[in-house]
Amino acid sequence: MGACCSTQFKYKGRRYEKEGSDEKEDEGHHRDHNINSDDNSANVTRIGHAGAIVRLQGSSSLTSMYTRKGKKGINQDAMIVWENFTGEKNVFFCGVFDGHGPSGHKVARHVCDALPLKLSTMHQPRPSAKKEGDKDSSHKHWEASLIRTFQELDEDLSMEDSLDSYCSGTTAVTIVKQDQHLIISNLGDSRAILGTRDNKNQIIPVQLTVDLKPSLLSESERIQKNGGRVFAMEEEPNVPRVWMPDQDCPGLAMSRAFGDFCLKDHGLISTPQVSYRRLTPKDEFVVLATDGVWDVLSNNEVVQIVASVKRPSIAAKVLVYYAVQAWRTKYPGSKVDDCAVVCLFLKKRPPVSGTLSDISQQTASHVNEVDPKGKKTEEGETVINCDIVVDPKALEEVNRVNGNTIKQRSRLGSLSRDKITTDFGGQTQS
Repeated sequence: MGACCSTQFKYKGRRYEKEGSDEKEDEGHHRDHNINSDDNSANVTRIGHAGAIVRLQGSSSLTSMYTRKGKKGINQDAMIVWENFTGEKNVFFCGVFDGHGPSGHKVARHVCDALPLKLSTMHQPRPSAKKEGDKDSSHKHWEASLIRTFQELDEDLSMEDSLDSYCSGTTAVTIVKQDQHLIISNLGDSRAILGTRDNKNQIIPVQLTVDLKPSLLSESERIQKNGGRVFAMEEEPNVPRVWMPDQDCPGLAMSRAFGDFCLKDHGLISTPQVSYRRLTPKDEFVVLATDGVWDVLSNNEVVQIVASVKRPSIAAKVLVYYAVQAWRTKYPGSKVDDCAVVCLFLKKRPPVSGTLSDISQQTASHVNEVDPKGKKTEEGETVINCDIVVDPKALEEVNRVNGNTIKQRSRLGSLSRDKITTDFGGQTQS
């Protein structure tokens, strides 16, 4: 977790405490995969089951992925993309995983590796279903395979001697794209959203998953029926957590997860919520991300940022950069959380016009300008070493939202941790 010593640093004219040098914020790549590059935007792939291309980091013509360690210790986020999943051309599996607890990083990376492999071997393609192309024949088959895979993987995890998952676990949000079919599965509070066009051809978000937290009545009732307790701590009155019947631990902020076997007899489950969406020509991309992104950026801000990046290959990296800046400006006294993002683009996109400096002039109140050549920020950190070109009009809604917050002295949105978002059913952000 790093040394307990700290030093001061100046940001926007104010001084804050910064952790010691061994808490250095670096790029959170998968060390378990022997990736030695400090820049996890480099392409690292291997061949998986049935000849699939397994992408551990980097990008392809239709995918972008990036993860970055926060200020809380080792990066507990993981991510993965399988192309030609189950051996079928142009079938994609994408997933992000957010570990928690003492061994959360190990559990997240284990599930990240094992889940798509188990699903690929378990799910047998059905030629008849592909011909029919209807919701029932495609979705129901995938749904059964996903639920069975999640449950069996959790059982395997409980018997894995090399992993201490009694009080450690991970979220999981995954998608499978097969032709025009999109199958989404979710466990915990990571999130998937769709960027699509409305009737005015404006990019808008559609939230594909529900944040599965104990604040949801149905989730809380299940936990309490099984002897678990749900309550918030005094310092976080708007963040209900899950506790054991007779001990004030572990205080889990989600109601479903892999691992966390101390709560599995008390209402915590590993059954995912599986949903289906039939894609249309108006749908442009899907974004999967851990809560390090959603805690500080709204769904709308995320789709505006992703849609505005000229090179899709760096979209995930740009989004993580915005999230990090949001953490520093909205919660300067808090430690930046780990962030992991996977973007799947559903079509080739035409180039957009404008530069990031255009955006910075319009939104200077809420984000630092990124030098297009990768020069250092005020804190002496090189953020992006590549050209970033964005469309000012595409961030018009972000400007409108954040323009309303200048009077509140907030640089990136008016939502606080204690405020309820209306992105999806009025869920509480944590």
